[in-house]
Amino acid sequence: MKQEKIIKLFLVDDDPLFLKSLEIEFLQNGNCTIETFTTGELCIENLSHNPDVIILDYHLDGIDKTAINGIDTLDKINLSHPQIPVIMLSSQDSIEVAVNCMHHQAFDYIVKSETAFMRLQKAIKTILHYKKMEKQLNWYMERM
Repeated sequence: MKQEKIIKLFLVDDDPLFLKSLEIEFLQNGNCTIETFTTGELCIENLSHNPDVIILDYHLDGIDKTAINGIDTLDKINLSHPQIPVIMLSSQDSIEVAVNCMHHQAFDYIVKSETAFMRLQKAIKTILHYKKMEKQLNWYMERM
């Protein structure tokens, strides 16, 4: 039987309670390892750990008002590690915020709600499916 690959997730949120609940959900219901960060700066400093997916809060300045926000963090991740998909997460149910995230090359935008964890799982499955397809295409193209 083929074993599923363990994926590495970065969870980035300045709300420690939400961050911990998200971490617990993924540990109980997913095949993953997790690193958590309360600021975008800490996430960026640890990109060398090569996460498969980053789940990133939109604001990130709830505790430290000088911390960079989620969009700036997303931009820095895309500059140095464009291959890492980033899912933006926010308590704001706003089309403008969602569109802004997508303009900054987020893979998806998910509103923090009672369905957020299920939507995150679905987005991660989609990312993994795309990565598998990309590997297969690269393998095929090398043999042509």
